[in-house]
Amino acid sequence: MQVTRRNFLKAASVVPIGFEGLRQFLETADASAAEPRAIGGYGDLVTDPEEILDLPPGFSYTVFSGAGEEMDDGFVVPGGHDGSASFPGPSAEQTLLVRNHEISSESLPKNGAFGENNERFEKLKPNRMYDAGNGEWLALGGTTTVLYDTRKQKVLDHHLSLAGTLRNCAGGPTPWNSWLTCEETVERADETLARDHGYVFEVPATANHQLANPVPLKAMGRFNHEAVAVDPASGAVYLTEDRGDGLIYRFLPKHPSKLSQGGNLQAMRAIDRPSLDTRNIEEPAGMPVRQSIAVDWIDMKDVDGPKDDLRKRGFSAGAMRFARGEGMWYGNKAVFFACTNGGPARKGQVFKYTPSPAEGKAGETKRPGQLELYIEPNDGNLVENCDNVTVAPSGDLVLCEDGSGDQYLVGVTPEGTCYRLGHNAMNKSEFTGATFSPDGSTMFTNIQWPGLSLAITGPWKKRKG
Repeated sequence: MQVTRRNFLKAASVVPIGFEGLRQFLETADASAAEPRAIGGYGDLVTDPEEILDLPPGFSYTVFSGAGEEMDDGFVVPGGHDGSASFPGPSAEQTLLVRNHEISSESLPKNGAFGENNERFEKLKPNRMYDAGNGEWLALGGTTTVLYDTRKQKVLDHHLSLAGTLRNCAGGPTPWNSWLTCEETVERADETLARDHGYVFEVPATANHQLANPVPLKAMGRFNHEAVAVDPASGAVYLTEDRGDGLIYRFLPKHPSKLSQGGNLQAMRAIDRPSLDTRNIEEPAGMPVRQSIAVDWIDMKDVDGPKDDLRKRGFSAGAMRFARGEGMWYGNKAVFFACTNGGPARKGQVFKYTPSPAEGKAGETKRPGQLELYIEPNDGNLVENCDNVTVAPSGDLVLCEDGSGDQYLVGVTPEGTCYRLGHNAMNKSEFTGATFSPDGSTMFTNIQWPGLSLAITGPWKKRKG
C-alpha cells in the first residue's frame, strides 16, 4: 500500500528521534514540478499529490525505514541512507536489503543508531564496533539490514549490521551474498578517532540480528572509497575512487570469496596511452563516446596510502585518471561505473568495462579487457551528475542523480537513450542506493537526507521502445 504524506507525517509525530528534520523537509518542499527532461521510457512522470516521489503512470511506491524509526534490535535507523543492494531472503517473497549510512565524523549523535545522546550504545557489544572513538565520541556510520516482503510490500524486520565506521557511501554485492561497504574518507586516528579509516568492510546478508565482524579489508587499499563490483566469473573486485583525479582499481583476491585473506591491488591503464585522462574536461577529448580501448592493470604498492597519494602514484606510473568515480555495478557481463563530474559540461559520464575472458590470468595479455565511455550527455536535462548506478533486469541502467537542483532517477537504454524514471518531489536531496529485488518486482532506492527508503513497483516490462 502506498504511504501517504499525511500518514507519514502522522507516523513521524510519534517517533521523536531523528524525524523532526524529515518533517521540516516535507512541510517546506517545493511542490512545483520540474521542467520536462528526458522523454520516453515508461512515459511522463505523474505529479505525486503526497509530494514525495513522482513516477511514471502505473507505478507506485512505499516509504519505509525512515531515520529515527525504532528497529527490531532496539537501535534506531541512522540517517544518511546511501548505497544498498538486495539479496534473497529466507523465503521466495522476502528480500534482504543491506543499506549504507553516510554519516561523517562531524555528525551529531541523533543521526546515528544509538539515540539522541547515544544512550542506546550500551546495547552494543564493544568487540562488534570498529571505532568507538577516544572518549565520549563514537563513529556513527555503518550499515543496516532490512527484511522486506515484496508480495505484501512491507518491512518484516530491520536491524543494525555494521557499526563504528565513517561515511559509508556506496559499495557492492558479492556473488556469495554479502555486501562490501566502503568508507569515503581517509581520516586518521587522532584525539577523537581511535582507528584509521578509509577501508572496505564485508557485511553478510542475513536476517539474524548480528553485527558483522568489523574487519577492514586493508589489502583493498586505503583511499576515498566509493563503490565496488565483483565479476562472478573471475572473482575480481573493481573499485571506484571519489576524487576529481581518482583511479579505477582492481583487487585480485588470493582466494575468491575470502577477501580478508588478502590479494593484489591494481590500477587500470590504457595499453597504448599511458596516463590517459578520461575526464574530457578539456579538448581534445581523451575518451570518445562509444569507442572501446584495450586496458591492462598495473600493480600498486604501499596500498595503505599513509600520505593519501595512491592515485597520484598510480597516475605517474601510467594509470588512467577519472573525474570522481562513484557508483559501480556488475551486470550484462560488464562493469558499469559513473564519474560524477566528467565531460566538458561536467555533468557526468558512465563507463562500461568488459572483462577479459582470462581476467586476472596470464592469458589476458592476449585478449585484454575493454573500456568504453558508455554515455557522456553534457546536458543536465538528460542526466545531471550521476552517482549510484544499478543494472535493471531489463538490461537498462538506472542512475541516481546528485546534482545541484531537482533530483531524478534516470534510466539508460543499451542504445544510450536516457529517460526519466522518478523525481524527488520532497526536497533537493540526492537519490541513492537504487537496486532491484531478486524477483525483479521491486526497485529500492533512498532519499539520502534526512533519510528514508522507498520501494517502487509497476509495469517494469512495459518500457516504450
